[in-house]
Amino acid sequence: MPSPCPTSPVRGAPCWVSLLTHDLRAAESFYGAVLGWRFRPATLGEEFAVAMLDGEPVAGVGALVQSFQVPVSWTAYFAVERADDTAGRIRERGATVAVGPLKLGPGRAALAADRDGATFGFWEGQTLSWSVGTGHAPAILELRTRDAFAAAIFYAEVFDWATDRPGGCQVTYEHDEVIVHDGTHVVAALRGGGVEAAPDPRVRPQWHVHFRVDDVRRATEAAVAAGGTVTPVTATRDGSGSQAMVRDPDGGLFTVTAPGAPPPD
Repeated sequence: MPSPCPTSPVRGAPCWVSLLTHDLRAAESFYGAVLGWRFRPATLGEEFAVAMLDGEPVAGVGALVQSFQVPVSWTAYFAVERADDTAGRIRERGATVAVGPLKLGPGRAALAADRDGATFGFWEGQTLSWSVGTGHAPAILELRTRDAFAAAIFYAEVFDWATDRPGGCQVTYEHDEVIVHDGTHVVAALRGGGVEAAPDPRVRPQWHVHFRVDDVRRATEAAVAAGGTVTPVTATRDGSGSQAMVRDPDGGLFTVTAPGAPPPD
């Protein structure tokens, strides 16, 4: 996670998103065509790059070690004060720390999975001046899970959400969703069945990254032309915009979103 303009992130807030893929150059070509990103080398080595848009950092892209038998995916990282303490809290609650914490560039990072299998990362150290919901960073992070209420309790305990300590994130419950605020704006949403409803066994828990685009249909057409697959364009959950899910040629899944109603077919 490069940090040319280091800053101290909000405790427990998303502080970066990164794609691990099998072919770094192919990923750069695809995301450049679909999202207009340009890429610069990262400080972590030649197998890592930083996606840029209008001179602002957007996300990281890294090449998977061939011996790692893990799926290509987008991963959200959350800022923590002490990575070892966070890893301990994750294990205490029956979840998994798969990798790390390890020294990585200017900080320490780890990969984990919650009790339902949704993967995420956490980061100890300073970060870029980057925040979900602002600039060219993702519009929002969305956890789609079987039981949003149970997931919220897990993440609140792990990342110190909704406590009296200053400098952290707060949560609210709105229309059976758990909404995470970093003190100034919404950064994440945890969505599943209603708080009083039984968990939905059909949901495969996963953190989803939503990237802004000017035109969802144009982005999906570019994705198909570049070898990806897409879902139909639909209205966003609140009806204020349009969105579609995209899967890149290597299997990485993400959502593109734009303001305004979906255009007619």
